[in-house]
Amino acid sequence: MKLQQLRYIVEVVNHNLNVSATAESLYTSQPGISKQVRLLEDELGIQVFERSGKHLTQVTPAGEDIVKISREILSRVESIKSVASEHTHPEMGTLNITTTHTQARYALPDVIKGFTARYPKVSLHMHQGTPSQMSQAIAKGTANFAIATEALHLYHDAIMLPCYHWNRSIVVTRDHPLANKANVTIEDLAAYQLVTYVFGFTGRSELDAAFNNAGLTPRIVFTATDADVIKTYVRMGIGVGVIASMAIDEEQDKDLVAIDASHIFGASTTSIGFRRGTFLRSYMFDFVERFAPHLTRPVVEQAISLKNNHEITEMFKDIELPVR
Repeated sequence: MKLQQLRYIVEVVNHNLNVSATAESLYTSQPGISKQVRLLEDELGIQVFERSGKHLTQVTPAGEDIVKISREILSRVESIKSVASEHTHPEMGTLNITTTHTQARYALPDVIKGFTARYPKVSLHMHQGTPSQMSQAIAKGTANFAIATEALHLYHDAIMLPCYHWNRSIVVTRDHPLANKANVTIEDLAAYQLVTYVFGFTGRSELDAAFNNAGLTPRIVFTATDADVIKTYVRMGIGVGVIASMAIDEEQDKDLVAIDASHIFGASTTSIGFRRGTFLRSYMFDFVERFAPHLTRPVVEQAISLKNNHEITEMFKDIELPVR
């Protein structure tokens, strides 16, 4: 059994059983990958993949377990390399972050500006994706950190640390009837068409929960993953916008009226997560603390020592998180 073989089966799964795409991503040949997968299966005496002719059709039950363990082994190998790099080149490395547009556009710029100034030899890459894509990036090891609000249940193999609470604002044009209303209610919102986030993005579940609890149905006519896109359609008169308060720029959005909606919608919590068992470089601890100052290295190390995210939740239950 070779590490290369384990890497091949993991990458085949990552590429939806497309061996050609896998070979292209690994800069090797399709026959070479197929041969190594066969050799591994022969050695183990079981099939990792089911086949139809020359095509792989699905992962076998035994293959699911083997792929899972292979991911863990490869992750450990990367951790060994990280330990070595930490001692030989502590100021050099790579940091991959996966998050949503709102976090990337409004929560992270100052953090990244300071981080890149401090670590000019660390190559930082940011990837925007859906909650499912973000959790898969952590599980596959293609991202070091996920910064997420929704679908935290998808991160069962990750350590998720709460960073801050945030709420929403209603955004309308200056000539809209709600612009000068003293106290906007959820009943008021129900009377208008809404423009907001796609379900599963940026705390959208709190909006749906608030309407559901009030026995009302929101009239959502347009959704997007990007707060700037939502504001564009508010300007066009498509509907009333409901977005994260942090996504309001006082200068760029001075043509709009922002109305605090914290009395209508429950607060959401943004967390930062990483795969359990990952060796965190010193610059990674620094990035986490820059993003959430209460997440100091000792605090993160304490969370790492806990068994699961339930224990981590208990650890933070008496800590007052900042509000953005």
